[in-house]
Amino acid sequence: MNPEPDAVTPENARLFLGIDIGTSGVRLVLIDQNGDLLLSSSESVPQPELIDGRPCGQPDLWWLAVHQQLQRLTASLQEVGCAAGNIEAIAVDGTSGTMMLVDADLNVVSPALMYNSAGFDEQAIVIARHADPGSIVQGSGSALARMLYLQSVADSRAVALMHQADWIAARLRGALFVSDETNALKTGYDVQSRCWPDWMAACGVRTDLLPQVVPVGDATGGVGAAAQSEYGLSADCVVRAGATDSNAAFLATGAREVGDGVTSLGTTLAIKLLSDHPVVDPARGIYSHRIKEMWLAGGASNVGGATLRQFFNASQILDLQPLMTPEEDTQLNYYPLPAPGERFPVADDSLPPRLSPRPEEDSRFLQGILEGIARVEAEGYSALSDLGAPAVKRVLTAGGGAMNAPWRRIRERYLQVPVLRAGQGEAAMGAARIAAELI
Repeated sequence: MNPEPDAVTPENARLFLGIDIGTSGVRLVLIDQNGDLLLSSSESVPQPELIDGRPCGQPDLWWLAVHQQLQRLTASLQEVGCAAGNIEAIAVDGTSGTMMLVDADLNVVSPALMYNSAGFDEQAIVIARHADPGSIVQGSGSALARMLYLQSVADSRAVALMHQADWIAARLRGALFVSDETNALKTGYDVQSRCWPDWMAACGVRTDLLPQVVPVGDATGGVGAAAQSEYGLSADCVVRAGATDSNAAFLATGAREVGDGVTSLGTTLAIKLLSDHPVVDPARGIYSHRIKEMWLAGGASNVGGATLRQFFNASQILDLQPLMTPEEDTQLNYYPLPAPGERFPVADDSLPPRLSPRPEEDSRFLQGILEGIARVEAEGYSALSDLGAPAVKRVLTAGGGAMNAPWRRIRERYLQVPVLRAGQGEAAMGAARIAAELI
């Protein structure tokens, strides 16, 4: 029998802070030792700006949003009779592949290239000569190609490469160049051998810029004197290695058993499956993240909410839901891409959308699109199983699509396993769970 959770009072509360740095906003979540939400805060940040045609973030504005919310959060704690000194640990997540170069004092001395910055053709050619042909670092939009480009335009003061989450954590902790295994994966880190591979030097990578990499959740040091003074944090408050946003979102759901799957139904469809060993097939967009000794195998398809929004707004989808017949298949056999090109579970840059014939009834057309997305989801989990991953036992759903009850029943029909709505799916909550070691 599991013990009852400890009763939490302001006096004995042990607090843990998660910070999520997203594309359009920053969110902070504070939980107690039982994983219960106490306080949260969010603030928008400007959309990335284009520099030489590539999306670039504005790190100073990321930090300003964190700073302002920390001030508000610690003030709110005082109002309920608690103190910032009760915060025992902090973890940060950020967008995967967003990176920049910094100097010894953590000043950013290069563009902060966002995860979707691409067109690094020269760098991709060099990588192709030395890296495994099926490696995740291949391609002109890879994180490693981004790093090679940053080196080529580097300020002479540059001493370290930092991913988005790394930099925010370092601002709280002080100048220590550390990354985690999920952020480092797409930059070329070998998560199975737990090292930067030798072939990176042959690509021309400045290995002196590479950060130390530690497992998700490892303590990387205490908060620095500036954070203690500014926010009232204790010198004993630990900064733990965070994760990418998608991995943090997985951890937010509480999925912990081998065979647990998490599907994110947003602009695109992303799936992750908890496995006891890694599976990899870059040709089909399949790779495995490492979180301590767990493996999250999965991939991301281009089908999803972007296609739905081409035909229906949120109000129309809500009105049409009662008219659908989720237990009866429409036989429309759609592949609902928003534009040509697919990443997973097949990789085909020219795969065309398949959205015809369109029936007269909007409800039937909508159901056909939802069935098409569910079919891709089921094929995705089957692809993981074909590679040796465990069969999915249940699927927890995060993202806007989790609210659609008929879609859930359609997905259960295709997946043949229980489909549940995740109680939590926010990356900031996952970061807080990392801080609290609830993973």
